[in-house]
Amino acid sequence: MKVVWFILLLVFVIAVFVLLAGQLGMLKGNAPLTLGVTDGRLKPPARTPNSVSSQAALYPDHPQAHYAAIAPLEYQGDGKTAMDKLAEVVKAQPGMVIVSHANGYLYAQSTTKLLRFTDDVEFWLDTANQKIQVRSSSRIGRKDFGVNRKRIETIRTQFQAS
Repeated sequence: MKVVWFILLLVFVIAVFVLLAGQLGMLKGNAPLTLGVTDGRLKPPARTPNSVSSQAALYPDHPQAHYAAIAPLEYQGDGKTAMDKLAEVVKAQPGMVIVSHANGYLYAQSTTKLLRFTDDVEFWLDTANQKIQVRSSSRIGRKDFGVNRKRIETIRTQFQAS
């Protein structure tokens, strides 16, 4: 019986430690230095299965290219208007903050409430194809349990509805 209580106490202490670490920002990670658009491309998807990119097919030798593939956003009409509409949708997402929005590029950070994990989310206006290319990636860890994919699909649904 003492062993069971010890294990329960240990699990509780670890849970409190992880929660405290998250609230102190220790699980936030650092923003990549290479965000943005280079030669018509967003940064490749992460090498771990915790990101999605509408340009994953541009990196066929990438170990996560197949898993990371997601469709770009589609728009009709003026690209600047579409990006402004997208910015409004992104601002309305819980935990998301727009860091930059200029010249057909939007960069936002999404932070979870409890553990303060931060993900980087990018959108690029691809006027040649009349699409908005997307990339969403966790900063730390290997798995995201589909969070980045769900985030982009939620934004897509709201963008198309507005």
